[in-house]
Amino acid sequence: MTVVRLLLGDLAGALDRDRVLAYCRVLLAVEIAVFLFLVAGTHGLIVPLTSPTSTDFVSFYAAGDLANAGSPQLAYNQAAHDIAEQRVTAPGVEYRFFYYPPVFLLLCAAFARLPYLAAFIAFEAATFAFYLIVMRRILPERGWTALLPVLAFPPLFWALGLGQNSFLTAALFGAGTLWIDRRPILAGLCFGALCYKPHFGLLVSAALLAGRHWRALGAAFGSAAALCALSLIIFGWETWHGFLAAATQSHATYESGRINLGALVTPFGGMLLAGGTPHAAYIAQIAATLGAGLFVAIVWRRGLALPTRAAALTAATLVAIPIALMYDLMLAGVAAAWLLRDPAGLAGGERVVLAALFVLAMVPPGVAQVLHFPSGPIVALSLLALIACRVLPRRSTGRTVTA
Repeated sequence: MTVVRLLLGDLAGALDRDRVLAYCRVLLAVEIAVFLFLVAGTHGLIVPLTSPTSTDFVSFYAAGDLANAGSPQLAYNQAAHDIAEQRVTAPGVEYRFFYYPPVFLLLCAAFARLPYLAAFIAFEAATFAFYLIVMRRILPERGWTALLPVLAFPPLFWALGLGQNSFLTAALFGAGTLWIDRRPILAGLCFGALCYKPHFGLLVSAALLAGRHWRALGAAFGSAAALCALSLIIFGWETWHGFLAAATQSHATYESGRINLGALVTPFGGMLLAGGTPHAAYIAQIAATLGAGLFVAIVWRRGLALPTRAAALTAATLVAIPIALMYDLMLAGVAAAWLLRDPAGLAGGERVVLAALFVLAMVPPGVAQVLHFPSGPIVALSLLALIACRVLPRRSTGRTVTA
């Protein structure tokens, strides 16, 4: 034990602010170089491609294009959606599923009015800027230098390269937690907007109920209901029916491994990657969901300081939902930012754990799948365990507003 403590002390000493920023500068430079190399490769600039490539954004754009053409319900018809994806990119591209509710079609249709590449850049730039603004508000330091670890966080490049919406999800989550005490209505609006990815709001209701944030809860339900009603008016019931039918069948996509199991970051995905049956994976996920939900309820009921409550809710969400992929680890970055804001500070061992999880998040999904190594679930579960170890021994000291 003495050797371990000495080792942790040495590692913690190498993780002071200046060294961390220096490490992140080097890592960010390497990541940008690798990212640009991969972008060039996927566009055939390194070696000739045998088949066309695309990103997840093509799924959003094709769905929006169908909506603009007057056939939004076809976004949930895989054959029609596949044809639309090939039409907006190139024949033969790999199919990208679309399981989002019609609320998200509102956003997809807006961006699909632009040319494909312009829409991709505009969507990622706008949501990325929103995310950076929120993270800058959460972090204890106001200078832009403090964003270096945020920019170097590996899942950021997965989100950017795949054209995913996880910047928007993380920004809404971060903004909701940031404003929950001082601007509860605004916080509720942010949480309600998560209805475009409804499973990510699973624990939000539990937190708001346990913390007795009635105005935020009302605003969340109101904004979600308004967005759903708007999508129903614009796209019609047939589109909602198509979504519900597709959603009830979506589990087969993930159970069968048609989605890279190494990309899943939840207990459900970890169990499947380890060779477990779907039945065992669901049991593990149910246990994790109940545990995470109970933990969030306890933390928010006890009225601990905002950084603690926000970190607990954000990290627990990644564990509680069955489907979250490597780019959704952007939520882990939000949770880590709240931990840094905690006035209690981070102990040396906690800094080492966070650094280790930061490095573990670099493991590519393909490598994780080949090795049957659930790196993503380990990151999500370990982060929640770290927060639990900080929280559970404490006694309630009354709500503290630090936003």
